[in-house]
Amino acid sequence: MGWGGVNGSEQQQQQHGSRILITCLIVVGATVALGIGFHHFGVGVGGFFPSIIIKKKKRRPVRVYMDGCFDMMHYGHCNALRQARALGDQLVVGVVSDAEITANKGPPVTPLHERIIMVSAVKWVDEVIPDAPYAITEEFMKKLFNECDIDYIIHGDDPCLLPDGTDAYALAKKAGRYKQIKRTEGVSSTDIVGRMLLCVRDRSVSGNQTHASLQRQFSHGHSQKIEDGGSSSGTRVSHFLPTSRRIVQFSNGKGPGPQARIVYIDGAFDLFHAGHVEILRLARGLGDFLLVGIHTDQTVSAHRGAHRPIMNLHERSLSVLACRYVDEVIIGAPWEVSKDMVRSFSLNLFA
Repeated sequence: MGWGGVNGSEQQQQQHGSRILITCLIVVGATVALGIGFHHFGVGVGGFFPSIIIKKKKRRPVRVYMDGCFDMMHYGHCNALRQARALGDQLVVGVVSDAEITANKGPPVTPLHERIIMVSAVKWVDEVIPDAPYAITEEFMKKLFNECDIDYIIHGDDPCLLPDGTDAYALAKKAGRYKQIKRTEGVSSTDIVGRMLLCVRDRSVSGNQTHASLQRQFSHGHSQKIEDGGSSSGTRVSHFLPTSRRIVQFSNGKGPGPQARIVYIDGAFDLFHAGHVEILRLARGLGDFLLVGIHTDQTVSAHRGAHRPIMNLHERSLSVLACRYVDEVIIGAPWEVSKDMVRSFSLNLFA
């Protein structure tokens, strides 16, 4: 070959080098397109290749929104919030204002500031929006999507109708940003008020037999005829049936650490309210692990009167378990703490 020619070996090397260059350009192009960053360049087998580290884009958390009145908050509300939280990574809860509740359902029993305390104390709640509207308006929905970064709006499978008969969540459904959860059967704020009124009515009736019958209705979750010969009340009593699965769903599933300072507090915790939340918050601040004893229905009746408790043992236990300040509960705790109990649970402090 002449001076200007190229032998076969050199030609193959040039072609090989061209392929390497094209490969590098393709890798660089894909790198820029996919947001992959170069760490350093090095020589690999067969030529000059970049060593790259893939920077995975951090996934934005899925934020879900659920609103409600949360009046006389109970374990049914807590279970709804638990289900809603399971549909995303962060749960934002709107607490409807007193004025909105009054306009749509009648005046609430619990004022707004107490309802906010109760909702904020539920361990599945990440943020709270006070004074939320009763109905999801277009303006409020845009605020949720654009300012609060909400992905989905959640509600139970029970209908929520406005006074004019329209669906309060129609706009969210139309936008394709609505998800539904199962309503917790056996309890409602109206039901609890009914139980309270039934107690007030029957307290005026003489005879311990009547009171004992009423207590059994609350404790065992079924309706009975009043034993003094009167007819059974039309007020619906508790139909709650406890299961081990429900208890597990509400539990933290973690015990105290080896050096944990364990605080113990007990009580009836009937009609769980903002005062209970505050005392549990203070008790939790005294140590590392808060163990709460829930007294049996019979113990509460013996010390507080035959008309108590309004909520049965397992209903009260779930309400306490849902509180973010509580680590574990003893279902059916004794009235007096024994030395064996102190030793068994390694109790350090009593609140």
